[in-house]
Amino acid sequence: MIHRMLANCTVTDLDRAEQWYARLFERGPDARPMPGLIEWHLDRAFGLQVWSEPDRAGGSTVVLDVADLDAAAERAARAGIRHEGPRPGGGRRRILQLADPDGNRVVLTGE
Repeated sequence: MIHRMLANCTVTDLDRAEQWYARLFERGPDARPMPGLIEWHLDRAFGLQVWSEPDRAGGSTVVLDVADLDAAAERAARAGIRHEGPRPGGGRRRILQLADPDGNRVVLTGE
């Protein structure tokens, strides 16, 4: 039985990506399991891996559900992460679309 999931984004420059994701999550990575890989453990059961894999960089999409989308948008803006603000999603949900320096999509969603 599966008990944990790690999403994955591939990047060209791991140091640059680490700075961007650290601003997004308001902290540095939780683990460096091997060269070229950093991880944020966002809860016991899920997290995000960021891989240095230049040939595949920029094609990843990660969707993260947040408790307060407006507050997340404000934090991202204060951290220098550009975005166009929350937009309507499906039903009562809204989305905030972000892009890391390689163009990977990080979509925050909430009510």
